[in-house]
Amino acid sequence: MFVSQKALLLVATLFVSFVNRAATETLSGDYLGQIPPGKVAKPFAPGIVSTEFYELAGVFTPDMKEFYFIRNGGEIAQSSLVVMRNINGTWQESFVSKRIGTPMMSPDGKVMHLGRRYMQRNQEGWGEVAKLDAPFAELPIMRLSSSQQGTYFFDEFNEDLTGDIRYSRLVDGKYQPPKLVSTNINNGRAFHPFIAPDESYLIFDSTREGGFGGSDLYISYRLDNGSWGNPINLGEGINSPGWDALGTVTPDGKYMFFNRNINPDNYDNVDILWVSAEFIDALKPKA
Repeated sequence: MFVSQKALLLVATLFVSFVNRAATETLSGDYLGQIPPGKVAKPFAPGIVSTEFYELAGVFTPDMKEFYFIRNGGEIAQSSLVVMRNINGTWQESFVSKRIGTPMMSPDGKVMHLGRRYMQRNQEGWGEVAKLDAPFAELPIMRLSSSQQGTYFFDEFNEDLTGDIRYSRLVDGKYQPPKLVSTNINNGRAFHPFIAPDESYLIFDSTREGGFGGSDLYISYRLDNGSWGNPINLGEGINSPGWDALGTVTPDGKYMFFNRNINPDNYDNVDILWVSAEFIDALKPKA
């Protein structure tokens, strides 16, 4: 598959969506012109991005001019990767591809990770979808996050609904065999890692004692000795009785985007929420 900028613009005019096209064409300003959240999470761009259907895994490019996410429901019968792109000052939605994996951007914006697949940015847009080579090719990866050093952090989702987080370092241009992160993070149900660009903290979701109901979001800080500190629950302003997952900090470090099933009993309505990222400094243990 080859996706050029021209092709994306063409598809934008053809893409049929339940989103109000007139509304999206007049969106302007940072973050689609939305009023920023505080310490309590709220849906991102209600009625435009977050709707009564299913929206997942929202991520901005480093230049903050493109917002990618997965959309499904209503007139979109097949789960699809779409983008809100700032074109001449206004945000417009267009189709990228059918859903391949969970999108995550590399810190330099040159690679879109899609689980164990990826696309590389070129002068005309995104290149063809490619698969990771060994030692990742056969791993059941849901989401992969990379640091500025090129380290991969990823989860493995097993058929019995269990999974742990692993990492692999880039040494002399070659990725090393994946290793499990520490046991205080991995409990058999740790998923969707987001590694800070400088690897100073790790955000993930997990189901464990002391949570708020379903899956909760946690943060673990890198200690001076290189190990990971005990996970800290992000609290009731972020977590809920439902499924809270897929936390991602924006490239400017100001907000965290994540997902929640609005009805805790099912997943018919999954929204993209955002919240101030001030918790990163507030929760960090003082030396």
